[in-house]
Amino acid sequence: MKDHTEDEKPGVTPHIPDVWTGRATNRVQWLLAAAGAACVALGVQLAVDSAWTSGLAPLVMSVVGCLAAGLLMLYGTLAFVHVAVRVDKEALEVRCGHMGLPRRRILLSHVVDADFAPSVTPRQWGGWGYRWRPEIGTAVVVRRGEGIVVRLGDGRSFTVTVDDAEAAVQVIRDLLHLPPGRTVRIQP
Repeated sequence: MKDHTEDEKPGVTPHIPDVWTGRATNRVQWLLAAAGAACVALGVQLAVDSAWTSGLAPLVMSVVGCLAAGLLMLYGTLAFVHVAVRVDKEALEVRCGHMGLPRRRILLSHVVDADFAPSVTPRQWGGWGYRWRPEIGTAVVVRRGEGIVVRLGDGRSFTVTVDDAEAAVQVIRDLLHLPPGRTVRIQP
């Protein structure tokens, strides 16, 4: 005979949380951000200590190149150092980086299915960040590991890497009154 706790009474559905939140972090990207900061610092130093005798054009090109590359590296990495996922009764919301940009909000009324992906890798999506591949959909990949895959009513899919993705999938499925989910494998 099985003892049932207060939350596990037979025939009673478990309480669905009002809001589920999760995060995923990639500390390796801080190294890339440091490289971007070094490029910016090099560009500033070249602009300030310009002892170039070969002319103004090579100096300007070097300064602008270092600053542009550094700022692109800084934004590109800091935007995807971590991701925050929020699921409530209305939507799945994904916010990237410290400023929450880029941001994606998917109404649950547009979701037809949600599945757990135990192994999402940057290699499958062509790198870290906000990715799109026509054959498998759109994704926010900040690290390798588990993720959520939601299928939308228009046939598209959206994947996001997040800690405790299995719990998020269960919350989404409970909110949509879907049967228990399945585990999916994303093909590279």
